[in-house]
Amino acid sequence: MQANSRVPSSAQTGIHEQLATLLDRHRHAPFLKPYADYNRVACEASLARHQRIAPHAPLILDACCGVGESSIALARAFPDHYVIGVDQSASRLARNIDGKADGLPENLDLVRADLVDYWRLLRDAGVRLDRHYLLYPNPWPKIGHLARRWHGHPVFPAMLALGGVLECRSNWAIYVEEMARAITLATGRDVVVEAYAPEPTQVLTPFERKYLASGHALSRLRVALP
Repeated sequence: MQANSRVPSSAQTGIHEQLATLLDRHRHAPFLKPYADYNRVACEASLARHQRIAPHAPLILDACCGVGESSIALARAFPDHYVIGVDQSASRLARNIDGKADGLPENLDLVRADLVDYWRLLRDAGVRLDRHYLLYPNPWPKIGHLARRWHGHPVFPAMLALGGVLECRSNWAIYVEEMARAITLATGRDVVVEAYAPEPTQVLTPFERKYLASGHALSRLRVALP
């Protein structure tokens, strides 16, 4: 397979100089955006299904799961866990892919919701994750886009509050390095960023497959959150 995807282009050459200031602002100003009703319904339904299908199974959240390829792979790789894949696009979630041909694994739920609400609703419900995946989120690479990146967004403290082993991958190394610094500033945990080159059989998402085929260097962090 060959591809010609581009690495994100940015005038930013390192961790954003305003990162610490922005995180401090979010710590001292609670994020009070009202929840959308459809997100409340989606979260309640997904948690109810978890309790009905596998109430004692540890929970994995696949955030920004797109077409659900990564969520299906995770559900099969961790059969003793319950996986929730969340994406805000109903059309992406409904798209036919090879892994859906024989039906979804029983321990998987694909949910259409906005993560800005869904993460906070999970936190409010007292949910604690076992594993949490952020696979190739939109990098928002322009210097002025810091507040649009997940670690620069006011929802970031709620995301961290869910705990578990957080894994983030990107083809823009600065994004992962910046998130690692943000996690350290917020929690005091040391976070290691490493180069990541999965075998073809280990690829989790269409983006990962495309970036590898385009010759991109991938970066990854994994950290056990408090």
